[in-house]
Amino acid sequence: MSRQRTFAGMRKKLVLYVGFFAVLVAVYLIVLNAFTDMGRPKLPLLNTVMPFSFVRHDGRPVTEKDVAGKVYIAEYFFTTCKGICPKMNRNMVKIYEELKSEPDFLILSHTVDPDTDSIPTLKRYADSLGADVRNWWFMTGTKESLYKAARESYLLDDPKNSSKNITEQFLHTQFFALVDRNGQVRGIYDGLKKDELEQLLADTRIVLNQ
Repeated sequence: MSRQRTFAGMRKKLVLYVGFFAVLVAVYLIVLNAFTDMGRPKLPLLNTVMPFSFVRHDGRPVTEKDVAGKVYIAEYFFTTCKGICPKMNRNMVKIYEELKSEPDFLILSHTVDPDTDSIPTLKRYADSLGADVRNWWFMTGTKESLYKAARESYLLDDPKNSSKNITEQFLHTQFFALVDRNGQVRGIYDGLKKDELEQLLADTRIVLNQ
C-alpha cells in the first residue's frame, strides 16, 4: 500500500514538473516573440533595385547611394495626367502624412513623361501636394533609364514592353513598390485600392522596424 502511495506521489510530482516546464517554455516563447522577429510577418524578396541616376525636383542629382539604408515607396506618374495619377497621388499623400516623421522613410515619384515634366514643373507639382523635399522626391531623367528602372528594378511594368522603340512607349501604371534598406523590393501594391494601400502602410512600418 505504501509503495502505491509512493508511486502516486512520484507521478503527481512528475506531472507538476512537466506542467511547470511547459509554462516556462510558453513564457519564453511569448517573450521571444515580443522582442525578436519570430512573430513578425515575413515579406518576400521580389527583386533588387539596380543602380540608377536621376534628378529630383530641386535639381539635385540622385543615385542609389542616396537611398542606401532608407525605406522607400516608388511610383510612376506624369503631371498632366487626368486619369489615375491624381487619385494615386491623393492616396500617396495619406501614406506620406502617416510616415513623414520617420527619418528613414522616402517616397520616390518618377515621371513617365520627362519631355514635359521639367524640374520646375515637378517642383510646382510637389508643392501642390505639400511634399517636403526631405522625404518626398519627384524625379526625372532619360526616358530610357526611367522606364528601365520601372520594369527591371521595381517590377511595375512588363519588361517585354521595352521591345518597342522608346519614342513609341508610354508607361502608365497604378502600382507602388516598397523597397527596404538594402534596396530590395518587398511588395507591389495597387495604388487605387484601399485594402492594398492599408497593407502597404502596414508593411512599410514592418520594414522600417527591421
